[in-house]
Amino acid sequence: MEPLVRLRNIAVRYDGHRNGGLVAITDVDLDIYQGEVVGIVGKSGSGKTTLLKVLAGLIRPAKGEIIFNNHKLNGNSFRVGVLFQSPLLLPWRTVIKNILLPIEVLGEDVSKYLSRALELIEKVGLKGFESSYPWELSGGMQQRVALCRALIHKPSLLLLDEPFSALDAITREEMWMLLQDVISHEGCTTVLVTHDVREAVLLSDRVVVIGGRPGRVRAEVRVGFKRPRDLKLQYTKEFNDYVVRVRGLLGD
Repeated sequence: MEPLVRLRNIAVRYDGHRNGGLVAITDVDLDIYQGEVVGIVGKSGSGKTTLLKVLAGLIRPAKGEIIFNNHKLNGNSFRVGVLFQSPLLLPWRTVIKNILLPIEVLGEDVSKYLSRALELIEKVGLKGFESSYPWELSGGMQQRVALCRALIHKPSLLLLDEPFSALDAITREEMWMLLQDVISHEGCTTVLVTHDVREAVLLSDRVVVIGGRPGRVRAEVRVGFKRPRDLKLQYTKEFNDYVVRVRGLLGD
């Protein structure tokens, strides 16, 4: 099977630093297949978020190729949805209007997406909150709205940048299960950047370890658990073997 997205020899340099600029990542090769969840872990400053920004089309690499569906891209020309650590909801817009914002930005007919927005709202357990404002919602509820917004336009790739790190432990685990359910329902191809190795192992089909400065792909670990996965999986020897293996690769 051909990858949906291929990154080849990607390097990113941030100008404005002393000594000719800062190279954030270099020589990055990565394949992402249709329908899989790829977790990306690494220490702070290793270039995880930079790599996500390349996939989002927010940064153009200094060198290398991005290939989508066997077509080389000069810029981002496929739809992505992004979920950040902060929900970044507009406080003057209701839940449903926040979710429909990307449709307005794309210049498409909002009315054609209204039923999808309502379906997503029900899917994430927010039915009845369509007319609520962000300040009326808990942190976990706000992040559910942000997830709906990231999915409203049916993106080819869902990008998650430490989306649950600001939540309490119980809410975070609830969001893990919700995300797994939504990804399965939507058939999303997903890239998850996280500092939490347990989160990466629980949610991902593959865990990619980024390390060094500049950041490079140091290793990939394929996670062999079937889906759907339960929170109780965290307490098994097999799960913890994966966690220990990934943590060991981070520390090498």
